[in-house]
Amino acid sequence: MSPKHPPTAADAANHEPVRILSSAHLAYGPHAELSELEFGLIIAHNAFSRWVMRCMAAAGESDLAFNDILVLHHVHHRERGKKLADICFTLNYEDTHVINYALKKLAGMGLVRGEKIGKEVFYATTDAGAALIDRFRTVRGRCLLAGIEGDLADGQSHSEVARRLRMLSGLYDQAARAAFSL
Repeated sequence: MSPKHPPTAADAANHEPVRILSSAHLAYGPHAELSELEFGLIIAHNAFSRWVMRCMAAAGESDLAFNDILVLHHVHHRERGKKLADICFTLNYEDTHVINYALKKLAGMGLVRGEKIGKEVFYATTDAGAALIDRFRTVRGRCLLAGIEGDLADGQSHSEVARRLRMLSGLYDQAARAAFSL
């Protein structure tokens, strides 16, 4: 049950659950637990971003930003050319300029190349880009996968968390559309 008012010392004494969050003012009323989840998403995103960038640096490329790395991995996915619109759609980026900038940066570094087919440009990794991704994969195996054990080793749980995150993504996308129309 979520509190209807800001917690007091008496609430704490009555063993109210302690929520780990950064915006207590959003945790009052219905669905208070969502604020706790949102804080978890914030710190998980920041840890994941830091990890991805440090993993890429350890793989030999420290000049790539988080978005650049995500785009590089997605362009390499299934080793098929990708259009800008498809990359934005898959990674859930609304601003095509962010992804276009990453593609230009990656192309300038010789990690991806664009090929015009009809009116569309399809991006694919170069041999250098594929080799960098292989080194990333090796570092990931040594530093991240080697530490997965116990409850974290349950692949079924990972799939369930991923499914729930996709559901939350839809909820937040719909709420963003609603807020935009206000």
